[in-house]
Amino acid sequence: MSKKCKISIRDISIIVELKRTETAKKIWDILPFHSKISTWGKEIYFDCEVQVSLEEESKSIINYGEIVFWPSGSCIAIGYGKTPISIDDEIRLADRCNVWGISNSNLNFLNYCSDGDIVLIEKINV
Repeated sequence: MSKKCKISIRDISIIVELKRTETAKKIWDILPFHSKISTWGKEIYFDCEVQVSLEEESKSIINYGEIVFWPSGSCIAIGYGKTPISIDDEIRLADRCNVWGISNSNLNFLNYCSDGDIVLIEKINV
């Protein structure tokens, strides 16, 4: 059975199924933690005290529902639409990131989040 975590911001809950990657393992090992979010177009990101390198499958254009870690910024990022550098309708991040989780939650509620909102990320016991 795969591991899951919950990302909570305001009254928004995002359930994430972790992939079997080194990044996912390192994030899992430090849960729970909280941080403050920043926004960039239709992306939120927040500090995460994990040190990992870019993985072979890292990418800068992600699919809706992919939850990523940005190694050079030490941040978790959730893209859910256009960013300032997107072309057409793609979700383009500022840099290559490691995909560490997948969510089927409605990420469009993140539109209601603001810079400085508190995020809590914690394990879900399944």
